[in-house]
Amino acid sequence: MKNLENKIVLITGGASGIGKIMVRLMLERKAKVVIWDINQESIYQTLAEFSTQGSVFGYNIDVSNVEQIQETAKKVKQEIGVVDVVINNAGIIIGKYFSEHSISDISKTMEINANAPMFITKVFLDDMLAQNSGHICNIASSGGLVSNPKMSVYAASKWSLIGWSDSLRLEMKQMNKKVNVTTIMPYYINTGMFDGVQSNIPILEPEAAALTIVKAIEQNKKMLSMPGYIYRFTRLGQAVLSMNIFDWFAGDVLGIYKTMEHFTGRKK
Repeated sequence: MKNLENKIVLITGGASGIGKIMVRLMLERKAKVVIWDINQESIYQTLAEFSTQGSVFGYNIDVSNVEQIQETAKKVKQEIGVVDVVINNAGIIIGKYFSEHSISDISKTMEINANAPMFITKVFLDDMLAQNSGHICNIASSGGLVSNPKMSVYAASKWSLIGWSDSLRLEMKQMNKKVNVTTIMPYYINTGMFDGVQSNIPILEPEAAALTIVKAIEQNKKMLSMPGYIYRFTRLGQAVLSMNIFDWFAGDVLGIYKTMEHFTGRKK
């Protein structure tokens, strides 16, 4: 979507991390921004910070709750209007071995990371189809490309998101609809969500990552990994290398399989 001026942009997880940065970047582009976030205090703080920069609205919502998604979407349509851009950014991670996960850990991760983007897109897609214009941007992860110890459930949720997101893109193309879909697959971003991670590959800075995502929307990018070589490396490496050699290179040379050994996550 090349011109974001006066477009209504909804960002989940928009009151912190790269979501909050994208709120500011969208306001700089004169978009009207709708924040969905589970943390009411963070919403208040974000609205206070950005209220003089343009039209910004906040809704307190748990995106793992389908009923809340449907009810809050109705409010947005009634109070603000038809949403032009949806950025499915909200996500969680529980960094443990799979054997240590509780049933609740698994369910909540899949509900927020995999199911919520589909349910949220569903409630706004009909309007986009009717006006034959819109953009869905799904923030997945390089964890949806490369298997990694202590990320099994997170990886499952992001592999799911990537598969659904790019299938949706192809459906819009097949239906001849001008609704663009962008799938973003970033490496670790330094927002606090992945505190404790130790990586040989540089960890992404939030400001640069958020700007890259917004530009990808403006340029109607289909899929984007950050850094770009992650996607090419995994796809080519998995295609031409044996599993043992790929594991050796990813695990021992790049150190990817050891990145979560000291993971602590964001402090609550």
